[in-house]
Amino acid sequence: VASCGGGGSTSAPRNLDSACSIVKQRPQYLKAFKRTERRWGVPIHVQMATIHQESKFVGDARTPLRYTLGVIPMGRQSSAFGYSQALDATWKEYKQDTGNRSAKRDKISDATDFMGWYMHGSRERIGIPLDDARNQYLAYHDGRTGYLRGTYKRKAWLIAVAGRVQDRANMYEQQLSRCRNLR
Repeated sequence: VASCGGGGSTSAPRNLDSACSIVKQRPQYLKAFKRTERRWGVPIHVQMATIHQESKFVGDARTPLRYTLGVIPMGRQSSAFGYSQALDATWKEYKQDTGNRSAKRDKISDATDFMGWYMHGSRERIGIPLDDARNQYLAYHDGRTGYLRGTYKRKAWLIAVAGRVQDRANMYEQQLSRCRNLR
């Protein structure tokens, strides 16, 4: 039932350390990754590593709630939502720029298209290669202006996270090359 309706399951696939397992469990993911790679040039393994970091492949992921006095909910840390954890304003810009007015952040094909659009823009505007998962992630997280200003340089935790995104992208790339029958 969850796979009906185009958006698919919003729960994570099992074994997130295996790219082959992920795409075997969720063929609609592979279809979305391929479409984004064709349209925007962002390699599948970079898309997968970024989604893993942002949402762990949970379609309706949200940022944690903030609390006052430790118990009174004050709202979410940001408007980030969905597989790609796109912010409201950036998602709105994506929809206007691409004409994809009905796009939904909890739909894998729209989320990967968004990531492709954003990363392609980072390559075009600031020169980050599409296969450079580390720097694409830094620009994705801090925004292109933040990246150019070097805001990430004051965030050791973010530099470490970006390194893990690159490592995961490398791992996924190697795994995908061994499960070519899925590609």
